[in-house]
Amino acid sequence: MTSARGGVLELAVLGSLHETPLHGYELRKRLNTLLGMFRAFSYGSLYPCLRGLLTEGLIVEEEPPEDTVLGRRSKIVYKLTAEGKERLEELLNQAGPSAWEDESFGVRFAFFRHTEAEVRLRILEGRRSRLEERLERVRTALARTRERLDSYTLELQRHGLESVEREVRWLNELIDSERRGGTAPAGAVDAADPMQAERDTSGPAVQETSHRARKPEADK
Repeated sequence: MTSARGGVLELAVLGSLHETPLHGYELRKRLNTLLGMFRAFSYGSLYPCLRGLLTEGLIVEEEPPEDTVLGRRSKIVYKLTAEGKERLEELLNQAGPSAWEDESFGVRFAFFRHTEAEVRLRILEGRRSRLEERLERVRTALARTRERLDSYTLELQRHGLESVEREVRWLNELIDSERRGGTAPAGAVDAADPMQAERDTSGPAVQETSHRARKPEADK
């Protein structure tokens, strides 16, 4: 699981199982809530990810007690191993550029409660720096093309710009709170979606990635 997308899914799975053992259906629902907030989640990638984690010894499969079996089929429960906990801690301590990107920032933020304060601050500051670079590019592009854009395209570009500016303000609040040694400002997480800027900035000067949704596969 070396790709950025695979690494994000690995973190999401290990982080979810760190909180409680889950069977496949429960894990799918939890990941859909977590990853679906930020991008299209492919169910087809889940079970290959689980097989890889099983092979590496990061998770194990357990049969539930007989009195908890649902229907005629027992549901395999996935549980984090000691090695899996170490791997999760390793992932959570990574604060390099990959943690700031659109692909992974939202999931990293979702597990901030399990992340060291110093690492949280580095990720937030890195994300802000990355968005400030994006703002500069968008403003430069607008200045160059303003006269050639029709009113609707221009409005779309402005909307994208405002969305990125809104996330930067949200990050400023979080960074200030972290530096004071506190938690996220009241209402900050609800008021600003970390990935809202990406979803809103769909103009040609801002949009940098595209995502495709896939149909769910049958439960294991």
